[in-house]
Amino acid sequence: MIYVERRPAPPLDGWVRSIWYARAPEVGHARERVLPNGCVQAIINLDRDFTWECGEAGRTGKSPHSLVMGTRLVYEIVDSTDLAEVAGIVFAPGGFAPFAGDAVDSFSNRGIALEDVWGSCARSLRERLVWSREPAAKLCAVEQFLRERFGSRLTRNCVVDYALGRFRETACVKEVAAETGRSERYLSQVFRERVGLSPKAWCRVQRFQRAVRELHRGTDVRWAELAVECGYYDQAHFANEFRAFSGIDATTYTAGKTVWANHVAVG
Repeated sequence: MIYVERRPAPPLDGWVRSIWYARAPEVGHARERVLPNGCVQAIINLDRDFTWECGEAGRTGKSPHSLVMGTRLVYEIVDSTDLAEVAGIVFAPGGFAPFAGDAVDSFSNRGIALEDVWGSCARSLRERLVWSREPAAKLCAVEQFLRERFGSRLTRNCVVDYALGRFRETACVKEVAAETGRSERYLSQVFRERVGLSPKAWCRVQRFQRAVRELHRGTDVRWAELAVECGYYDQAHFANEFRAFSGIDATTYTAGKTVWANHVAVG
């Protein structure tokens, strides 16, 4: 298996969390459960001209080879054969807006063909990646594409940026709205349009991700303490939220001993 990633140079690094490339022709299991992380991603399948759509029972159809995966509130199932050779872009929270051409919440909980978002240049990018020999060259090609096509569009929304920082500190919408001098309604709307989720939903996903990171470290788990440390009311609240986002319970997750925190083998 080959996996490489990089964070782009400024100014892209304020919008793009990472650019990555993976080649894993023999994963060893049929499907993977991908957990929600609060980020928009672009996925480009370099091995074939389609991507399998999957459910709990198996394959259900085919999708385009290149997709924009919006922010999600629930896990998705992917076919592991789609991981034979893949490149991707993970946008930072609030970072996809200049690349979207639409409100980011229109992508939420959906996979949309990359060509429908970026037009024919998305196809040209994929062709360039297919023909690039070295993984590092593929990453450079993606970064160059983003810089050349979208560099002039990279503008921030100071209200959303401030809210993202404060929500990481567990501030509520009412507090942040008062601090920015905006109404709660305005804050919720602009946050949803730029990030893809409502403030409340985004905070739920971030709390879930804190728990995932702690569990993935593999240290001894004291469930009640973990629940409180991650911001849950109690252990029952933690258990219910974890299953709602992942489709499995936390003990099943820890037993899986996954390589990647947000990918869990299915079956």
